[in-house]
Amino acid sequence: MEVLVYPDPVLRRGGKPIATFDQGLRQLADRMLVAMYEEGGVGLAAPQVGIEQKLLVLNPTGDAGDRAGELALCNPRITRKKGREFGEEGCLSFPGIQAEVERWVEITVAYQDLDGKEQVLTAKDWLARIVQHELDHLEGVLFVDRLTAVDKLRVKAQLAELEERFRARA
Repeated sequence: MEVLVYPDPVLRRGGKPIATFDQGLRQLADRMLVAMYEEGGVGLAAPQVGIEQKLLVLNPTGDAGDRAGELALCNPRITRKKGREFGEEGCLSFPGIQAEVERWVEITVAYQDLDGKEQVLTAKDWLARIVQHELDHLEGVLFVDRLTAVDKLRVKAQLAELEERFRARA
């Protein structure tokens, strides 16, 4: 399973709601977790691997040996949010780029688990940041869309390099 890199147009498509909760969905989530760990990430959304579904996986530790923090969220939506702060983020689809992004400090998310059961997650700080970042991918929003004007200028050359690499592969 390959993580798509900016400016792959699939990244802008987002995901469609999941309607079928079966073994195939569980296998997809497992494969996404493996890809996330291989790339050194803490979260991964299905559109980042070319799957147009509202599925995200995460583990705040990023440690494949510590699976206690693993979560798979299907059809997630934020139902409550509180406080704002800037924090540094990166993205597997933007290798080598780090920047400050403003996010909610605390969120409540309604979602379905891999069996289709309704769940609620209240997340703060780092976990809230990961969930919001991955939720953006499900809507076709990329982390560079949320950068300040100064940071957009700062990473402009790196983005141009990713665009050039993409054109060379196409």
